[in-house]
Formats: sequence, C-alpha cells, structure tokens
Amino acid sequence: MSEHISKQFDADLEAIRSQVMGMAGLVEEQVRLAMQALASGDVAIINKVIDQETQVNQMHVKLDDMCVHMIARRQPAATDLRMVMTVIKSVEDLERIGDKAYRICKRAKNIYESGRLQVPRFHDLNHIADLALDMLSNALDSFARMDAVSASEVIRADAQLDQEYQALHRQLITVMMEDPRSITLILDILWIAKAIERIGDLGVNVAEHVIYLVKGQDVRHKTQEEVDRVALQ
Repeated sequence: MSEHISKQFDADLEAIRSQVMGMAGLVEEQVRLAMQALASGDVAIINKVIDQETQVNQMHVKLDDMCVHMIARRQPAATDLRMVMTVIKSVEDLERIGDKAYRICKRAKNIYESGRLQVPRFHDLNHIADLALDMLSNALDSFARMDAVSASEVIRADAQLDQEYQALHRQLITVMMEDPRSITLILDILWIAKAIERIGDLGVNVAEHVIYLVKGQDVRHKTQEEVDRVALQ
C-alpha cells in the first residue's frame, strides 16, 4: 500500500509540473503574439491573445486547486512541499505575465484604431521584449530541469534588461518633448515598455522560486554574489 501511495504521489506531482509547463508555454506564446500585434495591428492576433487570457486564468485556478488538494491529501514535506509552494508562486507570476501580454494587445489596438501606421521605436521595444522573453524562457527551463545555476543566470540578466529599458525610456521622453503631438502615443509606448520590463521582473521571480525549490534558500532581495553562492552550493 505504501508503495502505491508513493507512486500516486509522484504521479500527482508530475501532473502538476506538466500543467505548469503547459501554462508557461501558453503565456510565452501570448507575449510573442502581443509583440506581433503591436508590429502589425492584426486584429486576428489581438483577439487570439485576448482569448488566451481566459485560458491562462482557467489554468491558474486549476493549478491552485491541484496544489491545495495536494497539500490537504498528501501533506508533502521538504522538497515536495517546496515544489508545491514554488508552483503556487510561479503560476501567480505566469498569470501576471499573461495579463501584461493581454494589456499590450489592448494598447496596440488603441494605437492602430487611432490611425497610426507604425509604432515609434518599435525596433528598440522589440529588442527589450526579446530580452524579457529569453529570461522567461530560461527561467522556465531551469524549473523543468531544477537547475539553480541557470536560474541564477536569469537573475543576472535582469541588469541588462533594466539598462536597455532605461535607455529606451529616455529616448521616448525626448521624442515626446520634441513633438508634443506625439504625447498620447508615446505615453502608450512608455506603458508597453514598462510592461515588457515587468515581464522580465516576473521571469526573475520564477528563477528565484527555482533556487528556493532546489536549494531550500530564499534568495529574494539578495545581491547577485549571494545568489550565485547559493546556486553553486
């Protein structure tokens, strides 16, 4: 009987992990499609991301429910409990990333409905989106492989994203000052740039959760050197 329970416990944990990766894949697609929508104004893409938001929310609720039942029925301890807590925290971050993608699409729709044919500084905007997506993808890969070292590299990458974001922010402010007619549009672009930067921050959150899962130490608010030290232990 104990062997059966152990196998079922492993199966339950694997089911949760599988659901997390499914949600993660959908959220990554949302962000990529949101940037495509921003580049093209394609209404079909915008509507697809909006529809995916409902799916992401449903997956979030389902995973929370699976984790609550896991705790109630299995009473996990040690690494197993950390796995469940990591999932609860990570899916919250994933849902917030999906929400950012949804709102980027809403802004894109407003921009193109106002008659704009292109987005100022889109190349730079797309560049920071690529950085944020790489961070998110690597954080999720570190979760799948339970790799604390690669998770620490995601945290390190946040400094570059912040620098690129600040540079773009200054450029957009300059454009707005030079052409007051662009203020409404540039405010939308500034919001989108901040949303992208936040996606990177949420990817960092996932990476921090992974290090907690693997090493049993909370590295939030730690210096990069402290994070690296824990990851390499």
